[in-house]
Amino acid sequence: MNLAELINWRDIFTVSMILFAVIDIIGSIPIIVDLRSKIGHIQSEKATIVAAIIMIAFLFLGEEILKLIGIDANSFAVAGSFVLFFLALEMILGIRLYKEDNPTTASIVPIAFPLIAGAGTMTTLLSLRAEYAKINIIIAIIINVVVVYIVLKLSGKIEKILGPNGLGIIRKIFGIILLAISVKLFGANVKQLFI
Repeated sequence: MNLAELINWRDIFTVSMILFAVIDIIGSIPIIVDLRSKIGHIQSEKATIVAAIIMIAFLFLGEEILKLIGIDANSFAVAGSFVLFFLALEMILGIRLYKEDNPTTASIVPIAFPLIAGAGTMTTLLSLRAEYAKINIIIAIIINVVVVYIVLKLSGKIEKILGPNGLGIIRKIFGIILLAISVKLFGANVKQLFI
């Protein structure tokens, strides 16, 4: 099967939406604005390129790392579904279960990692590998990186347009989508553990 036959636009759309919800760049606008006010200039290009490299590298090397420590993809997908579940709860309930250290510089840390390509994104990528073709995931990563770049460049304007209430509503909507995805991912992989 050649590369063109593996490309599935429905899968790309699904994976893009999953990654968009996990990365939650819209919900991160207040953090980005706060960083910009503390540090000044944020290197949007550098942050997005580094985040893309981290995500694509982890997509290919993540499974090898799992094999090295003796964990199968289904077990990791089930673990990933729990991470997504708690990320969704954070988004829906407006609580913070995971606390980040206070950043001192902005571009690679904390924007590229862990804001864009964080633990949730890494877990999601490996979980998605159990369900979707790599080429579709790579295209979805590129789509998300482009969206991230645009949001980083226009974060101040987006915050003014949406306002705190608009950002809150978007965050909750994507939280509910992420919750549904985590339940589906759990259901699809948990039965494989008992076969």
